[in-house]
Amino acid sequence: MDFLAGCIGGAAGVLVGHPFDTVKVRLQVQNVDKPLYRGTYHCFQSIIRQESMFGLYKGIGSPMMGLTFINAIVFGVQGNAMRYLGQDTPMNQFLAGAAAGAIQCVICCPMELAKTRMQMQGTGEKKSKRKLYKNSLDCLARIYKREGLLGVNRGMVTTLIRETPCFGVYFLTYDLLTRSIGCEPGDSYVIPKLLFAGGMSGVTCWLSTYPVDVIKTRFQADGVGGVYQYNSIADCVRQSVRKEGLRVFTRGLTSTLLRAFPVNAVTFATVTLVLMYARGAEEPKECESETPGGDRHTGHPACDLSLGGVTPT
Repeated sequence: MDFLAGCIGGAAGVLVGHPFDTVKVRLQVQNVDKPLYRGTYHCFQSIIRQESMFGLYKGIGSPMMGLTFINAIVFGVQGNAMRYLGQDTPMNQFLAGAAAGAIQCVICCPMELAKTRMQMQGTGEKKSKRKLYKNSLDCLARIYKREGLLGVNRGMVTTLIRETPCFGVYFLTYDLLTRSIGCEPGDSYVIPKLLFAGGMSGVTCWLSTYPVDVIKTRFQADGVGGVYQYNSIADCVRQSVRKEGLRVFTRGLTSTLLRAFPVNAVTFATVTLVLMYARGAEEPKECESETPGGDRHTGHPACDLSLGGVTPT
């Protein structure tokens, strides 16, 4: 049931946060010499005016499709890692989260590649005159046909560099926050506290790895239409810094942080409500809960209602 709750909560988070992700991607990869957007708000306005509201949801099929697999991987790795480490401590939370983040990249990287390519398709057009990709699956199929497995896994190194510490920081921050604000049995504010902890954890983990995300996005967006600008990740970093300076590493950060808190809050709310409904309770009755891997632990003062493997976004 924890797995199902995590999947439903993750889907809700994707629906809420995808428009912000589209804006982030557009800002990260736009040409600095001829920028289409002046900032986050202008980007939102332009996409809606030029491409309609549906333009904000381009590429949503990819994260929706990959969600179940990502949750399955992270649940299993997180649970087994915590069981292997034995004690529920902040450091172990970081290590278990980092391990989960690294392994789920097998699904995350191709998923985000398709999402990025779809989000960039038809920029500034209400109805694309020529669509390179029909949908996310068609996008991956075409990339595989043209470039093989290496093409489908383009950006894997940057994804690993981003996801491993990102998940570790997320679980560590969530653990520290829930311990400090106190989620005690019978506390009437337990759900708002969990939402706050989840939202702040999402913000913190994005701040810790955001520069890597900029390079990952640029590297994965490169090659649309068969035209490549970067020879390697190092070349991407070198060209980006040379043209735009260090400010390049903060492109799209505003929309990312605006997205991080509500997405994690909505995800937590959904997970909590699904678990409460499934357990036939009106509110969390105890702080003893199952870990993602199925073990039970009582060392944590907070109810263990994590995102269930959804990438903090």
